[in-house]
Amino acid sequence: MAINNAKFSIGNVVKHKHFDFRGVIYDVDFEFNNSEEWYQSIPKDVRPRKDQPFYHLLAENNEITYEAYVSEQNLVLDHSEEPVKHPLIKEIFSGKKGSGYFKISN
Repeated sequence: MAINNAKFSIGNVVKHKHFDFRGVIYDVDFEFNNSEEWYQSIPKDVRPRKDQPFYHLLAENNEITYEAYVSEQNLVLDHSEEPVKHPLIKEIFSGKKGSGYFKISN
């Protein structure tokens, strides 16, 4: 089995390539780790491969905040430096520098 390397890191602000939302990464699965039901609910013509990193995001669009699970192939870095307005940001991250968020190490 090949070892996957993640292109993005915890704290990176990313946006979806096809849908109008962005978010900050708070966890990484190095391969698909969600339910088969969730996976099959994605239309077949846009369903991502399972053998790539998937990212847990504190996500937002113009209307709501939510948590998202997104494949690496569908993300790009968001260089806007605009803060993510998700209410859980302050529970997970201790600050923001440039376009990314960070946790203070113990």
